Amino acid sequence: MAELLDENALRTTLADLPAWTGDTKGINRTVKAADFPTAIRIVDEVAELAEQRNHHPDIDIRWRTLLFRLSTHSAGGVTSKDVELAKGIDDIVAAHSA
Repeated sequence: MAELLDENALRTTLADLPAWTGDTKGINRTVKAADFPTAIRIVDEVAELAEQRNHHPDIDIRWRTLLFRLSTHSAGGVTSKDVELAKGIDDIVAAHSA
């Protein structure tokens, strides 16, 4: 099982993930896509990545605004699995923002 991040480790991690906020229970990122079809493409790619890693985010879709929430439920908070998935989500979002 992945180890929980403590507050200090999370603070350091979030400094490297400036689009993300949260606490030791979960981290969040809101994305505003160019339009609804782009938002859905982002969600599709995140879903593929999540399946590959067997680690799935909570995703809220509101027209072109997406909210991603990451937490390792089996561990009870944020772990390295969440950090790695957050980096992957950032890469996907960046690819659709050009």
